[in-house]
Amino acid sequence: MNIIKNILIAGKHQKPILTDIFFQENNQPKPIVIFCHGYKGYKDWGAWNLVAKEFAENNFVFVKFNFSHNGGTVENPIDFSDLEAFGNNNYSIELDDLESVINWILNDELYKNEIDKNKIYLIGHSRAGGIVTLKTSENNQISKVVSWAGVANFASRFPKREALKQWEKDGVFYVINTRTKQQMPHYYQYYQNFKQNEKRLTIKNAARKLKIPYLIIHGTNDESVNINEGHQLKLWNPDSELFLVENANHTFGTFHPYTNSILTKEMMEVVEKTMKFLLNKKEDKSPL
Repeated sequence: MNIIKNILIAGKHQKPILTDIFFQENNQPKPIVIFCHGYKGYKDWGAWNLVAKEFAENNFVFVKFNFSHNGGTVENPIDFSDLEAFGNNNYSIELDDLESVINWILNDELYKNEIDKNKIYLIGHSRAGGIVTLKTSENNQISKVVSWAGVANFASRFPKREALKQWEKDGVFYVINTRTKQQMPHYYQYYQNFKQNEKRLTIKNAARKLKIPYLIIHGTNDESVNINEGHQLKLWNPDSELFLVENANHTFGTFHPYTNSILTKEMMEVVEKTMKFLLNKKEDKSPL
């Protein structure tokens, strides 16, 4: 298996997009999976490397990357050594970053014999479930899209009334990272950018527009993104498929650092269901 880590892709926002690619080098065109991490996430979080290997072993080209303003750096792509960048992130930047990654994999000469340009699949976890839904609605190169524990509404995540006024006055508010104990800033531009682009950034609009296969996977015990958001996505796109993972939490039993050599039962269920969906394999429901 070929694993190439920390490739630098030039984005549109003055910061590089750090990218990994996993694939079997066999000069056969393979479907492309582009995976997007969620809020306070990064490409090397937890079990994402094991997930990438599973897809590559099943003859996908698997690409994962750090959003340019996720708070990591080229020197330290894990955790958040650039909180200024984190504070200046917004949904529009993440959509631009994803577009840059799509263009890169489709046009890089190094991989032209390994990729099937007609099979581009997006997977997004958590907040990025919304990002990939939005991107798919505006990029007709995408063939299928998958949301893992994805959000259905960005607007509902902003502070309300008095807290919003205080944010505007102060110019910044902070969230605690419970794992690293960092105070992580959000500058007011984050909200301003959303309001300026609200129609584009409304996941409901995007989900309703989708005409391609759409898989929504959600854990029934998700403590971060309520399972109702998965049901909401399904309601907006009745042709989509909603797959519930019983008793699974937001990260499907994985955590950081993830030192196990195999995936959890719940994450393996997510990976296998996703691959079957992408490969058009029917579920085996025959009795044992």
